[in-house]
Amino acid sequence: MTAHVIDGRAYAADLRAQLTDEVRELVAQGAQPGLATVIAGDSYPAHAYERRVRRLAEQLGLRYVRETLPAEVDEADAVAVVGKLGADPRVSGILVLRPLPPQVSEAALYRALDPLKDIEAVHPVNAGLLALGRPRFVPSTPASVFHLLDRYLTESGRDVQHVYQHSNVVLVGRSANVGKPAIMLAMERGATVLSCDVHSYTAGLLYEHTSHADILIVAAGSPGLIHGEHVAEGVIAVDVGINPVNDPDTGKVRLVGDLDFPSVSERGEAITPVPGGVGPITDVWLLRNTIRAARMALGVATARPLLEGMALQPADGLLNVG
Repeated sequence: MTAHVIDGRAYAADLRAQLTDEVRELVAQGAQPGLATVIAGDSYPAHAYERRVRRLAEQLGLRYVRETLPAEVDEADAVAVVGKLGADPRVSGILVLRPLPPQVSEAALYRALDPLKDIEAVHPVNAGLLALGRPRFVPSTPASVFHLLDRYLTESGRDVQHVYQHSNVVLVGRSANVGKPAIMLAMERGATVLSCDVHSYTAGLLYEHTSHADILIVAAGSPGLIHGEHVAEGVIAVDVGINPVNDPDTGKVRLVGDLDFPSVSERGEAITPVPGGVGPITDVWLLRNTIRAARMALGVATARPLLEGMALQPADGLLNVG
């Protein structure tokens, strides 16, 4: 078996086309969406991501604001910047880029966000709504994972809800921005969900669990963590990892995922590449959430979840279970 390679770039291009039309509609109503990023220090990955987001925002026609803070910024000043952006009516969504300097608490900045502009759902209120199955915003990376899965399953002619309800979904990685929200989204779809992290690995349980996954989502930040021998025949494998490694053949740095792509491809039904899988969709989804926030501010959308393209079940029924 050779796995089908899911082309995230093609899915992202379709989303971009849709969002371009939505921005035009909002601009015609005098409500141009605006994205603000807050970046502190000189982290190369953070600045590279900021440039990519800025480029995409400008292509889609969004207003863009960047607040660049020095590495020595104190927490109070950083909180004040976030508060200023929250009060700016031209700003629809705010993204706090990580890593932050050690003297600045992520939690403090997240609490300072206006929940209606918190496009990555890191404010405690939005994180709680997500846990309750009523997200105001779905964080961009886990949302992209399930958008990709939903679309692949649909295009392969299957009943998406049926697949999830009859699947073991194994997630490797429990980060606050990817792993934990992804667990919530998998549960909302009715899947049987198992979560693994570094403790699963050290206890010798990780590969036992991954070998029973029908759908495997890996977001551990560990290059080549999962090989073909660690997965079931016919698995659908989604790789969220983005790891820079030195290529011994070229001497250059290249990006690889958490899956060993060649060996997992030999056993899987479908697999996402790195780069070109989840990442391109994530960038667009961040802008999608910004447009969502602009619509909310205009009164076009409500504060209830934006679930188009997301195969979530109604949360009310799930909350009554057990």
